[in-house]
Amino acid sequence: MIGSGKDVRELGCPGQLALMHLAVGILIAMSALGGKPVSAQAAQSAVPAAQNAAPAASPTDIAGIWQGTLHIAQANRDLRTEIKITKDDKGGYKCVFYSIDQGGQPFPASKTTFENGTVTFAIDMIGGKFEGKMSADGKTITGTWAQGPNSIALNLERTTPDAAWPIPEPIKPMAADADPGVEVATIKPSQPGTPGKGFGFNGTQFRTFHTNMNDLIAFAYGLHSKQILGAPDWFGTDLFDIDAKPDVPGRPNQHQMQLLVQKLLADRFALKFHQDQRELSVYIIDVAPGGPKMDVTKSGPNDPQAFFFRGLGDLTVGNMSMKGFAMWMQSGVMDKPVVDHTGLTDRYDFKLKWTPDESQFQQFRGVGAVVQPPAGDNPDAPPNLYTAMREQLGLKFEAGKALDDVIVIDHVEKPSPN
Repeated sequence: MIGSGKDVRELGCPGQLALMHLAVGILIAMSALGGKPVSAQAAQSAVPAAQNAAPAASPTDIAGIWQGTLHIAQANRDLRTEIKITKDDKGGYKCVFYSIDQGGQPFPASKTTFENGTVTFAIDMIGGKFEGKMSADGKTITGTWAQGPNSIALNLERTTPDAAWPIPEPIKPMAADADPGVEVATIKPSQPGTPGKGFGFNGTQFRTFHTNMNDLIAFAYGLHSKQILGAPDWFGTDLFDIDAKPDVPGRPNQHQMQLLVQKLLADRFALKFHQDQRELSVYIIDVAPGGPKMDVTKSGPNDPQAFFFRGLGDLTVGNMSMKGFAMWMQSGVMDKPVVDHTGLTDRYDFKLKWTPDESQFQQFRGVGAVVQPPAGDNPDAPPNLYTAMREQLGLKFEAGKALDDVIVIDHVEKPSPN
């Protein structure tokens, strides 16, 4: 998915996407590739046909509007992309990337370069990178889009404002006091052999793929699967793809997404439960000596969030609080609940790279996820999670005991596919 799981990414997103995300669009489509690169030959038709008169072109200047199509062969899907490049006040370049068929949300590049005819830009929010070579006449760029272990040919053509693909109007946030339900939902068993796993919104449509009941309840109620008691065995084995439309217009925030899934579970799975508290083995996140090393986000509180993996153990987080980070670590990574004791109230952007151990990512290891190999004797391998969080984020991550919420399943049914 180019985009965001919390707005995925499709999961993530998106998403990538990415194997579990909250981010939007290409990430979702990318995650469906399961780490298998698509050949450049499969996308040689990606350069769009010229429309109207050709714009003025210069082989020494990339400023302008560029567009091309990503052909996702394994997902049988084409994604139109539009890239707007302008000069900044220091003589460099600024780039904004749009995925037209995934809502058209703008993704500013963190860095854009043009040297010796080669164009590069990176979009940290979605872990995407582009590199391409401009033609001698300055009208086309032959390049590659990479997101995580996947790469796809992305060939661009310079175009005019009049001929450029229209960028969809941004989706307005759902009213802050809205309590969304489900207008219509489709639930189907996941296709066997399809890699990846994810949650997210594509525009206003909520989608999941390869999600089981443990995943859905964990997302809806902010719980770990070990906080779900009395569940039947199929909670962890049966996988579903869900496509649901809210009955309230606008883009929901995190809490509204959870409300939506809570109502979906009650309606389509006939889920009933009661709440309790138990002392549980947990992981506790706290601030390490020296303080946090993460960047406070420049995104707004209503902007999309990101939580997605380019490979298991290679995480990108955007616009997220420590409470949200703890929730997604417990639902997507760890074998026990995760509790935030940092006291930090800001939202952050950061990357975290580590070598997972066998206790982590259990729900992803059977669905084609890319896993960091064991460190072994490799001195360049990423550290374990505990060391990585201390060194890269300035956080402590330790096992402990805590009184925590649980839910006890009273009744549940498998949904009829539709």
